[in-house]
Amino acid sequence: MALKGVILDVDGTLVLSNDAHAQAWVEAFAAFGYEVPFENVRPLIGMGGDQIIPQMVSDLNNKEGVGKEISTRRKELILNKFGNELDSANGSRDLVLKMQEQGLHLIIATSATKEELKILLKVAQVDDLLHEATASGDAEHSKPAPDIVEAALAKSQMTPEEVVMIGDTPYDIEAAGKAGVGVIAVRSGGFPDEQLADAIAIYNDPADLLAHYDNSPLAQAA
Repeated sequence: MALKGVILDVDGTLVLSNDAHAQAWVEAFAAFGYEVPFENVRPLIGMGGDQIIPQMVSDLNNKEGVGKEISTRRKELILNKFGNELDSANGSRDLVLKMQEQGLHLIIATSATKEELKILLKVAQVDDLLHEATASGDAEHSKPAPDIVEAALAKSQMTPEEVVMIGDTPYDIEAAGKAGVGVIAVRSGGFPDEQLADAIAIYNDPADLLAHYDNSPLAQAA
């Protein structure tokens, strides 16, 4: 079946933000008296707070009490501190433009909140190009659960066979796989190839994918 659309992750894929997210979690936990080492939380980036908080502190969750306050603090740090320090991944805007030129239907699937997503899209220089998205509020569970990918499929009215996802973490690959969607992985999120091994293809970053576009899974567009 010819490719009709692409589901796009943002953090680590279009924006070099994974380290900043990890540091925001470290500082948010510390604000409430919990010492969470950067090296412990960094491998979990790509998941949402519903997954990360109980993995770091087993008796907390992001829905109530201190866990919810930690989640709120992390969001505030991204919006008011780290968001100003982020850089676009190499080639993000050019790749999005190319996919649009090829007639592909593009939709975002991210664990970020809508407020965070607004900042991230500006950093990636694609805020004028990408207008369709599913964010954290559209899914009960974040990646690696398939909820956000399934929400993107439903919103875009595309089937798993008609799309691929571009992501940077093993959680993107797992979530998409559970929804029946193949993933093109990029290394810009900082994950090693062995953790991205279930992707249908791996590239360094959006620019590398664009450079090899004609031989990539994206070239199957109708």
